[in-house]
Amino acid sequence: MPFLLVYFMKKKTKHIIRRTVLWLSILMVTGIVLAIAFVFAVREGFFGPLPTYGELEKIKHNNASKILSVEGKLLGLYYYQNRTDTKIENIPQTLIDGLIATEDARFYEHNGFDVRAFFRVMIKSILLADRSAGGGSTISQQLAKNLFPRKDFGLISMPVVKVKEIITAIRLEKIYSKEEILELYLNTVSFGENTYGIETAALTYFDKKPKELTIPESAILVGLLKANTGYNPRLNREAATERRNTVINQMVKYNYLSDSLADSLKQLPVELHYQKLDHVEGPAPYFREHLRQQADEILKEYNENNGTDYNLYADGLTLKTTLRADLQSFAEEAVAEQMAVLQKTFNSQWRNREIWKKDPTLAKMQIKQSIPYKKLKRRGLSEEEIMDTLKIPHKTRIFTWQGETDTTLSPLDSILYHFSILQCGVLAMDPQNGHILAWVGGPNYKYFKYDHVLAARQVGSTIKPFIYASALENGVEPCDYYKNDSVVYADYDNWMPKNADQKYGGYYSVQGALVNSVNTVSVQLLMETGISNTILHLQNAGIEADLPEVPSLALGTAQIPLYQMVRAYSVFLNKGRNVSPFFLESITDADGKVLYKAPATEFSDPVFSEQTVQTMLALLKGVVDRGTASGLRQRFGLTNELGGKTGTTQNQTDGWFMGLTPDMIVGVWVGGDNPQVRFRTLGAGQGARTAMPVFAKILQKVQSNNETARYASGSFSIPSEIYDQLGCYDFKESDSFFDFLKSKPEYKDLGKQEPRKENKVKKEQEDQTKVGKFLRKIFGSGDKKKK
Repeated sequence: MPFLLVYFMKKKTKHIIRRTVLWLSILMVTGIVLAIAFVFAVREGFFGPLPTYGELEKIKHNNASKILSVEGKLLGLYYYQNRTDTKIENIPQTLIDGLIATEDARFYEHNGFDVRAFFRVMIKSILLADRSAGGGSTISQQLAKNLFPRKDFGLISMPVVKVKEIITAIRLEKIYSKEEILELYLNTVSFGENTYGIETAALTYFDKKPKELTIPESAILVGLLKANTGYNPRLNREAATERRNTVINQMVKYNYLSDSLADSLKQLPVELHYQKLDHVEGPAPYFREHLRQQADEILKEYNENNGTDYNLYADGLTLKTTLRADLQSFAEEAVAEQMAVLQKTFNSQWRNREIWKKDPTLAKMQIKQSIPYKKLKRRGLSEEEIMDTLKIPHKTRIFTWQGETDTTLSPLDSILYHFSILQCGVLAMDPQNGHILAWVGGPNYKYFKYDHVLAARQVGSTIKPFIYASALENGVEPCDYYKNDSVVYADYDNWMPKNADQKYGGYYSVQGALVNSVNTVSVQLLMETGISNTILHLQNAGIEADLPEVPSLALGTAQIPLYQMVRAYSVFLNKGRNVSPFFLESITDADGKVLYKAPATEFSDPVFSEQTVQTMLALLKGVVDRGTASGLRQRFGLTNELGGKTGTTQNQTDGWFMGLTPDMIVGVWVGGDNPQVRFRTLGAGQGARTAMPVFAKILQKVQSNNETARYASGSFSIPSEIYDQLGCYDFKESDSFFDFLKSKPEYKDLGKQEPRKENKVKKEQEDQTKVGKFLRKIFGSGDKKKK
């Protein structure tokens, strides 16, 4: 009996096993058939078309256009997607080794689909539930995913997209070599921070070209591919370091690195030189925005004339500019340094006071022009509801001269806070060829979009060199004296000019009046020369802004952009001719074809004679050596050959300085976005205190750098006969008949002047003695007559 039971049990078990095997075979065959049918359905386009071989041969993705400085340094990018391409030969082999060791160890052995890796992941992930099994996608499959973003197919999305990527990867490998696959991959993959491609990533995180990356830096970037945010070295330094070391370990595992070298590399700290290259951050953002507008116009015209469709944001163009990256950096640094000091003084002067108190409409205007107000208005809220909403504090980020700061502030307070931030514009140009060397339009393009290089503001006394040059052209001599009296001009609404120091009396020579920026004499020279004649000279010098035909033109009431002022000042360094500024040298496409090349430098006809220009250079030197800009010598210790002119408008609304070296013009403006944002005292708000220090700091940086020192050196080469004409005092108390008897001062003594009234008696006694001796010498003394 037991024997029969065992027999029947065995027979039943065999039957069950056979049935199980049969059903498993049927299921397996069915699964294989279904899988084949599924793959076939995907291949035939039942889930959307696959890229054809022809399409894969013509892979084209959006490529950012590069903006290069004159030295070839990347200033920024124009893009839909922040990506720039590079060739495989520009990518270090150690980075490629790290990529293969970490992402696709059998890269050189498969045809785009690694069957072994696929089943390894299937078994470990699905059957063994091992989450550390890693991904089975090859580099070619990842490339397919980068080129053709995934779509949603509901519950079967993952199988569909995986099959699509496998088929696409195999097709890619049939068209491209392994090196070309690597190049395509490294130019398309995301490295986080809206950064695509290895070249952009190297620049963003390390400010390097790819071929300059070290092994640890390469490992950092390879590590980013697993999780752009989780392993971002800027946001998660510790996790990024751990992932870097994992990549290095993988390189050891596959014999790309030795154990000893790997151990030493893993001990190194992660060092970043992060720079965000987007539309609002990075070097020269105001310049890049102005350049963008011009480049768009150039490409539009080129496309119309040639039947092409070049796109600034997608076609990987190269824009070579005249900007010097080093000078741009110096200018931005100088602005930040000086403006931080000025803002502190400004805030102190306005402490417990509201700038808009006398004119509340200013605050209302700023509020209604703000983005938060406009958003709420679009939502249909009433004025009362909008103001209530704007008063609610929340976490926000604000601009400071020390950098962006996180704080808790209401949108209303944020708007009014930023309204009181001082602004600055700087433009540097090479007068010999018109190259724009540096361009700072404001403190921070993210917060302040208004470009103060292009904004028209009253120019103050910086217009006076043109008033004086016109007078010299009209026959006035540098040593002609003019009375320092405030004259009423009845034909112009009884307008009367006033000196900044409120001092009158005595006589200023023409050169002394410019050196000391004397308003009364400047207006007299304008009226004597003729307003229309002077305006014509200004226009010929390159001023395109409206120029009022009134005596106050001599004091700089005209509103002129800094850009035009810099151009106009070029006449003093080009033998009387102005040079047209330009900043874009060329545009080339991705293949190196030239789409635009800047025309040759254009000079105007002479605006002033060469003698007038040389005389004006000597006078502008005098402004620096002994006049309103003497702080460059005394405060900042600059010994270079310099010329310049300060400028301050009414109520300290605008502070200006126009500085000249033999090889560079630098214009600086300081003020507020609104004219009501201004210093309360002349001592703090004059151009010599606000704008001139920015120039001084730029020049200090320029002359301390071997690459830029030439812009701060050299000589104006003013002939000696020009200095011979300047042998007169800047100021004298009287215009007596006997002045011609006095000895003329040497040029080095020009800053000296006649004794003031406190020594007048002694001076008159000395003069009488000198005159008596002179008369006795000519006519003989009374004693001699007696004999």
